[in-house]
Amino acid sequence: GNEARPKTFAHLLAVGPQCTKAYAKFSGAPLIVNTINNSWRAPKGDLPVLVSEDIVISQPAKILNFLRRQKYNADYDLSAKQGADTLAYVALLEEKLFPALLHTFWIEAENYCSVTKPWYASRIAFPLSLYLPGKMSREALNRILLTKGGPPLYSLTEVEAQIYRDAKECLNLLSKRLGTSQFFFGDTPTTLDAFVFGFLAPIYKVCFPRVQLQEHLKQLPNLCRFCDDILTCYFRLTVSGHSPAGQDTADANLQKLTQLVNKESNLIEKMDNNLRKSPQHPPRKLATLKLAAGGEESSPMSQALPVLETQTILLQKEQAARWGT
Repeated sequence: GNEARPKTFAHLLAVGPQCTKAYAKFSGAPLIVNTINNSWRAPKGDLPVLVSEDIVISQPAKILNFLRRQKYNADYDLSAKQGADTLAYVALLEEKLFPALLHTFWIEAENYCSVTKPWYASRIAFPLSLYLPGKMSREALNRILLTKGGPPLYSLTEVEAQIYRDAKECLNLLSKRLGTSQFFFGDTPTTLDAFVFGFLAPIYKVCFPRVQLQEHLKQLPNLCRFCDDILTCYFRLTVSGHSPAGQDTADANLQKLTQLVNKESNLIEKMDNNLRKSPQHPPRKLATLKLAAGGEESSPMSQALPVLETQTILLQKEQAARWGT
């Protein structure tokens, strides 16, 4: 039944939990992370979930807004234009990059059979472990066909080719936007950095047999360095060295994509100035985050932790009590 499965497509990847964890690190929010194996045990049947006293919040955007209201605002110093850029780029990630991530993890047969299915099945109670991974794979395929299929893309092969073209253009645009900066708006990480990291880290770290998207990412050295820096500095994860090839040259499609993002950003700027309104605790370079004891970590997916863990996020009660003052 519905109670035995997550409620949104975000559960198919660890994008949401990673975005939330990264933002908490950047803003200094004192979170305790509780790793769970069965997502339907979460208070709202979806992950990540933040629990503070009697407040339960799901979905990364709502969790981040709650943290901002509690004065943990990584976007405090952003201008209205930068806030609008953030919303535009997050929309771009969800539109252009997320479908390719779904395909890489859940539809590409070799990846699904050798990595995704065994990893998820090992963390789901029997007999659901025999059923749920296949159901999640079908959900991913249906989502892609519903959102990306249709004229002029009539076959699954054509749809697959298009979503990977879109994803590579998105990666190229992110690389161009980041340039030589440490983060997307300078030397301090913000919401945009948290979302980009949440999308890139699973691509970057998981060892798949079919690595089309990963190979393209590794040709963009500034994005690889971006992931390495966050993993090393904020998650204290030792990162093995990579020697990516030179960055792809921006083409006409990339320029069009840039124009679309700029246009959306300008529209958002006129309507939304909420990102920088709340006060902020002084930014902390390294926030403390406690992880609950997990299970075995021998599979390719678990070796990528904290990139691919599912968790309920709990706010420390003593900190929550202080927020009201």
